Amino acid sequence: MEFRKTKLKNGLTILHEKRDVPVTSVMLAVKYGSGYEKEEEKGTAHFIEHLCFKGTERRSAKEIASSIEKVGGVLNAFTGEEETAYFVKIPSDYLELAMDVLFDVFFNPVFPENEIEKERNVIREEIRMYRDNPCLYSLLRIKQLLYGGAFGMFGAGSEENIMKIKREDLARHHKNIYVSENAILCVVGNNKFEDVVRFAEKFCIEGRSEKRRFPKLQLVNKEAKEVRKDLQQAHFVLGFHFPYEDVYSIEVFNAIYGRGMSSRLFEEVREKLGLVYAIKTELDIGRHFGYLVVYAGTNKLNVGEVKKICLSEFRKMGQLSERELEEGKKQVIGNYNIEKEDSSTVALNLVFEEIRGNAEDYYNFEKRINEVGLDDIKKISEIKKFSSFVLSS
Repeated sequence: MEFRKTKLKNGLTILHEKRDVPVTSVMLAVKYGSGYEKEEEKGTAHFIEHLCFKGTERRSAKEIASSIEKVGGVLNAFTGEEETAYFVKIPSDYLELAMDVLFDVFFNPVFPENEIEKERNVIREEIRMYRDNPCLYSLLRIKQLLYGGAFGMFGAGSEENIMKIKREDLARHHKNIYVSENAILCVVGNNKFEDVVRFAEKFCIEGRSEKRRFPKLQLVNKEAKEVRKDLQQAHFVLGFHFPYEDVYSIEVFNAIYGRGMSSRLFEEVREKLGLVYAIKTELDIGRHFGYLVVYAGTNKLNVGEVKKICLSEFRKMGQLSERELEEGKKQVIGNYNIEKEDSSTVALNLVFEEIRGNAEDYYNFEKRINEVGLDDIKKISEIKKFSSFVLSS
């Protein structure tokens, strides 16, 4: 493994990890996601992501997909809170093709009017899909109970917003935000750094960025319940604001508390008492935010007991032994090393670290995890405020 980083004169940041495996992952991300949006424009970043694949000045939607897939590659994209990323995983010999297509999709979408109208319906169906899935819906609702205003809203927006967004809104956002100085290119695979830079200089388009600051978040702690007919179990979610600046302590805390079958929650709630089939924790941490959620599916008569145990185990994390702490660190580091096998996961994590501050922090992960102490875990366990949501029949 060999890592290099540079910044082109046009402002594009390039990250590269050289590895001796004939597969390359290429990710091109803009430092802008749904977390930047106001309530009335929520869903615009996600809408743009969908439409970038619907045709450019040089390629139709079919040509975009077939050019990558016909050589064995895959392509996709996602919209996060602080970034929107487009990526290709492809045999390493086709690096130039991968970068050509990605840069074309990223910089040159034409936003065809007929595709916009079709994609409105696609996104509305996506919103409805989340609404109809009790687990996914509960995870969306807990975010609304942790954050007021636009940040608490679903990143895909509302159906009402999607119907109101116009082509000129999408084109203006894209023109002002999708520029080289606001973008990060990450390549992980068996390719030369010099080739990555050369292709980036060939395909990149310059432009001035519209400076948009991440909004000041409204942190709240609320509890809510909803009733839905014909549910066979209650969907229960707890949410905690976490000190996102201390991501390493949070990772260790989460691993011991709720990740996997060896976690405290799984052991107490499922193995000892048999109250659930599914119980898990999820972390969402960025440069400007951080929260942890606990999800459990249980009989509605048991929600109170499950909640009590989850909160009790959270507090008990402050009584962790040195042996348990070391085991938790070993688990987190092991997960990290296993993830490194996948070039696309490495590319994603490098981009996340660059957005947080510095991509090279990714390679200091093991050292920083080992620096976590019992006092760090105890401090997190003392968080008293939480949000909760229950969806049941």
